[in-house]
Amino acid sequence: MDRVIIIAEAGVNHNGDIRLAKKLIDVAVDARVDYVKFQSFKADKLASPNAKKAQYQERNIRDNDTSQYNMLKYLEIGHQDHLDLMAYCKEKKIKFLSSAFDADGVEYLDKLGLDVFKIPSGEITNYPYLRAVAKTNKPIILSTGMANMVDVENALEILEKYGSEKENITVLHCNTEYPTPMTDVNLYAMNSLKTRFGVKVGYSDHTLGIEVSIAAVALGAKVIEKHFTLDNLLPGPDHQASLEPEDLKAMVLAIRNIEDAIAGNGAKEPSNSEQKNIKIARKSIHACKDIKSGNTITELDIIPLRPGDGISPMHWNEVVGKTLTKDVNKFDKLKWSDLS
Repeated sequence: MDRVIIIAEAGVNHNGDIRLAKKLIDVAVDARVDYVKFQSFKADKLASPNAKKAQYQERNIRDNDTSQYNMLKYLEIGHQDHLDLMAYCKEKKIKFLSSAFDADGVEYLDKLGLDVFKIPSGEITNYPYLRAVAKTNKPIILSTGMANMVDVENALEILEKYGSEKENITVLHCNTEYPTPMTDVNLYAMNSLKTRFGVKVGYSDHTLGIEVSIAAVALGAKVIEKHFTLDNLLPGPDHQASLEPEDLKAMVLAIRNIEDAIAGNGAKEPSNSEQKNIKIARKSIHACKDIKSGNTITELDIIPLRPGDGISPMHWNEVVGKTLTKDVNKFDKLKWSDLS
């Protein structure tokens, strides 16, 4: 079984501060995730000055400024910031990942040498963006928040048309509400995507807590993406729907445990660890009273007791009616050689 890829989504939780971004990388390293992910955008190419914040953004920021453009402007990270963060990730031995939001951003990240491209949910209907990602010939992770099956099908067609191979695409089920209500998770949709399109699947988790990501792995997710922060009380659009450091560590540990738990061959058979307990936990046929040689065994003479290293109680009817060839005492374990 391939190891589940865990992406710790720092996103814009650095609040535009490179020092905070490095602290987030430290948290991701400590949690032992595979990638720490940021967002690479220029506000001028992402939203018009007239674009409004989402309701959750207004609720979380509370600065009385409804402009999405203004919010994005202070969350940009520049070229030198990218270089510094990538160098810091290399030093800390964790993989750097970032999402671009326009074709120029895709080209920029490609030149920086990213080994995989993550397509945010909002870009699933962005034709020139999808075309640019496909032309990189890099593995792709496609988020599908707000999408239906037709949206996903159309996006996959564009990606494949311009060079992506289906085996190099992982499609993430996702709900783009922060936080996502549990009743809207619809986790089985993840495997509907797998069945419909024949792709690897995963889950981009915007719920509170860690249980849905763990459940997704149990259902077959190959990639998990989860927002994290240093502190849920920090100002910014995504902090409140993000995991704090200890919860991120707990999620990673739980996912790795689930990976081990579902890694078996599927056959129902005694495991290596429990072989030693078979004789201890099972029972064998014992005498429940003193019985003389020559007596015919009845059900009143025997009892199933531990240990289980003698005649199995599954042979009960074969033992009843047999004749003892020797005296046995109460609690003696019967042997086939004692019977005729």
